[in-house]
Amino acid sequence: MKPWRAGVWCAVLLLAIGAGALAQTDAVHFSAEEKRRILAHGPWPPPAAHDAGNALSGQREAIALGRALFFDVRLSSHDHFACATCHQPALAFADGQRRSLGRGLLDRNAPSLWNAVHERWYGWDGAADSLWSQAIRPILDAREMSATPSQVHALLADDAELACRYRRTFGAAPADSDDDTVLVHAAKAIGAFVATLVSGRSAFDEFRDALARGDQNATARYPANAQRGLQLFVGRGRCAVCHSGPMFSNGEFGDTGLSFFVRPGEVDPGRHGGIAALRASPYNLLGRFSDARADAAVATKTRHVQPQHRNFGEFKVPSLRNVAQTAPYMHDGQLATLADVVNHYSQLDLERLHADGERILEPLHLKPGERADLIAFLETLSDPRATAWQPPPTTAACRQ
Repeated sequence: MKPWRAGVWCAVLLLAIGAGALAQTDAVHFSAEEKRRILAHGPWPPPAAHDAGNALSGQREAIALGRALFFDVRLSSHDHFACATCHQPALAFADGQRRSLGRGLLDRNAPSLWNAVHERWYGWDGAADSLWSQAIRPILDAREMSATPSQVHALLADDAELACRYRRTFGAAPADSDDDTVLVHAAKAIGAFVATLVSGRSAFDEFRDALARGDQNATARYPANAQRGLQLFVGRGRCAVCHSGPMFSNGEFGDTGLSFFVRPGEVDPGRHGGIAALRASPYNLLGRFSDARADAAVATKTRHVQPQHRNFGEFKVPSLRNVAQTAPYMHDGQLATLADVVNHYSQLDLERLHADGERILEPLHLKPGERADLIAFLETLSDPRATAWQPPPTTAACRQ
């Protein structure tokens, strides 16, 4: 080998060794306990689930009918709004608004519907215990779609294609049922559709599975800053106490130390009001419209939930899957970016928390680099296709 070529190869070898040493330096060492906590956030996707109290969940005809209704503005008064108005596929089935806009400005924003079938409660206050019962609320709410059961009935009876889909799903024509039955059936079809919205795998899921099988080459592909953020998330940050499991949520409610004033002199009661609304709803899992009344295991959450004083001003712990694609954040969009969320928990004002002696949240006092690492980790929780959902080609189900 000529001397100049030998020198080039030596230089290349030294650079490779240096890069390897640098990668080794950047590698994050996770303790056995940290690994256990990381692995608890998977695997993904989870086992298939169905909409609670909805015998139609998983049925192809019901899903097709629900999908059609989800995008139909005629489900609202004056044909102004569809479910998809506030749950837009291109925005990860949210609407990107601080507070959603119906017939007027609402008090909260529209959460993403991805993976909603794996949640326990619905709405920021948990006022619904199933996807189908949650669908009824905005349809009837005067500030949102402002429809009536008779209007929903008329839509399904008068539109030939919808009427045929309804008949194929339920075995009877809409005209043969009363208004309330058709409303509930429409909502259950929507619930069946929404239950199909399960997002795909993220960069974190690839890392988590590689960590589980001890594949060091694969784990090394996960960015070092995301690994540091993950270590903070499951460790000193204690984020995983509430954002736990494959959904990155414990499915319950908490006080985040943010204001819950809707407007001067008026507060949003949060979970406290949600429990009252749930128990009063004729559409809950204990009611006559539920298909789960005979299944004590399904309805037990609703049977035993009781309002407590501490629930006032608590809101649902949201899933962090696809979180980078669903800004702004919190129930009313008070925090515009992930950086704002991280800064809030870093500088948390304990005087604004009520916890009845249970203290979960503490100010994290994060350094700038730690904040950046935590954001880098959160950005790896998204399915890249979560904003690219497209409905399948529409075909006529029936011909009269």
